[in-house]
Amino acid sequence: MAGARESVWIATANVKAMMMEQRPEPGSDAGAARGRFAPVLTLFRTLARRGVELRLLHAELPSRPFRAAFDRSRTLVRGGLQLKICPRVHFKCVRVDGAWVYLGSANLTGAGLGAKHPDARNFELGLVTEDFDTVDRVTALFESVWSGAECGRCRLRSVCPDPIGPALPRPRKPEGIRLGRARRLRRR
Repeated sequence: MAGARESVWIATANVKAMMMEQRPEPGSDAGAARGRFAPVLTLFRTLARRGVELRLLHAELPSRPFRAAFDRSRTLVRGGLQLKICPRVHFKCVRVDGAWVYLGSANLTGAGLGAKHPDARNFELGLVTEDFDTVDRVTALFESVWSGAECGRCRLRSVCPDPIGPALPRPRKPEGIRLGRARRLRRR
């Protein structure tokens, strides 16, 4: 993710302030960065300043510490990190530059993808692939939810805190036929 040049799209059910192990700078001692951690929002801020498009699709309101840290970053608040909420999002993915994806069970939390103590982490399973078909399918699902294409017919719209797209017009209920008095033809 740190090496992204164009875009990073993340889908997750839960978002919490989390720490990530730092990647060594190119040309530096690989062991120098090991054991050094920083908030994930620091990475997002660095990517945003490089012009990388950042999208975060999530199901619930992010944690208070995440929101507080986000609000302190002018770069992220001014559009460096685009956020959209959809209560139906349960898939977890990270898509980088449209070239590779991570798919798995881990949320964007310390216990999921972050740097929590090994005895406190969740048991997660995931894979990273550059398979074009898989990347394209993940991209299509993400874009469909992100654009609001799924909102129109969503049955959870009434509980959605911020619907992404417009609702489809509801079909009119037939009013039925009213039977009135019979009309008789008058003969002339």
